[in-house]
Amino acid sequence: MANVIIKNLTKRFNEFTAVDDLNIEIKDKEFAVLVGPSGCGKTTTLRIIAGLEEASSGQIFIGDKLVNNVQPKDRDIAMVFQNYALYPHMDVYNNMAVGLRLRNFSKKEIDQRVRETAAILGIESLLKRKPRELSGGQRQRVAVGRAIVKKPKVFLFDEPLSNLDAKLRVTMRTEISKLHRRLEATIIYVTHDQVEAMTMANRIFIMDGGRLQQSGPPLQVYKKPTNKFVAGFIGSPAANFIDSVLTKENGSYYVNAERIKLKVPDIFASQLTDYVGKEVVFGVRPEDIHDKRFFFDTAPSNTIKAKIDVIEPLGSEIFIYLTCGKNSFVGRMDSRTQTEVEQNIEIAIDMEKTHIFDPKTSLAIV
Repeated sequence: MANVIIKNLTKRFNEFTAVDDLNIEIKDKEFAVLVGPSGCGKTTTLRIIAGLEEASSGQIFIGDKLVNNVQPKDRDIAMVFQNYALYPHMDVYNNMAVGLRLRNFSKKEIDQRVRETAAILGIESLLKRKPRELSGGQRQRVAVGRAIVKKPKVFLFDEPLSNLDAKLRVTMRTEISKLHRRLEATIIYVTHDQVEAMTMANRIFIMDGGRLQQSGPPLQVYKKPTNKFVAGFIGSPAANFIDSVLTKENGSYYVNAERIKLKVPDIFASQLTDYVGKEVVFGVRPEDIHDKRFFFDTAPSNTIKAKIDVIEPLGSEIFIYLTCGKNSFVGRMDSRTQTEVEQNIEIAIDMEKTHIFDPKTSLAIV
């Protein structure tokens, strides 16, 4: 296996810049996920690593080797595509073997690799079938198997689960994670699904507008987003943002919006001195909004009244869409909450887990 280093990578399509001065280092044996909305540059970056697109500027290293001018077949990588890209006229065995034949492996070596890989993926019984005889999940396993038999330095996955149904996606997420541990492989995985990114990655790289917004272990990025975009993109449902004004009273800081006044924990005081009397964006995740009756740390300074607009019961939890003055937000609450639409509810906010952003730069203040 090998590390992958991307230095000052830029890719332009005429006047459009798809990737803008990107710098990333992916460690040997790491499961790295490039995640972001459509058009953020993640797939273009993956295709440049694979050699399927040419960089406008910048350098790509696989291991210690600069590969900008190296043909895709000579980069020692294997790519799993979104649409599987299986040969319809070949059975599973030959779909997995074709790449090895092109590299002039012996029949014995090809047979050994194909059967070993089929055993790892649990598809030994499918080797004689054609792709049209397989389910979506089985086709995905074959596509992954075709990559594994090559024993490459780096695996590249381009949104491989997007064509599967919800239940099968969960299963395949687990299978790919297990596979990573078993092979001790370097994997670069592209997705727009932040749940896939959070559950599979050792490190996530969040992109927007062709630029890297933040990278790090999933929980670190979730808890400490560097800007409003990252806070809003990671988490489901998305974080709530409320335009507010920061005030200071009797040595304490408060975020103020219509019918909302919440005390900022004192541990954040040193970060707020330059923002007193100024507009800020208050961010709170739905899971940090609680029914006051079921939250242990309630006080007038972290409690507000809101009207219920919509209720979505999900069994183990309940999503409640709320308004307070002109402000709308959603809470992800304990299913013990019993209430009805149009009623008022007292909610308590876990203020130590909230965020405050600069409205001009979108950077996190707290």
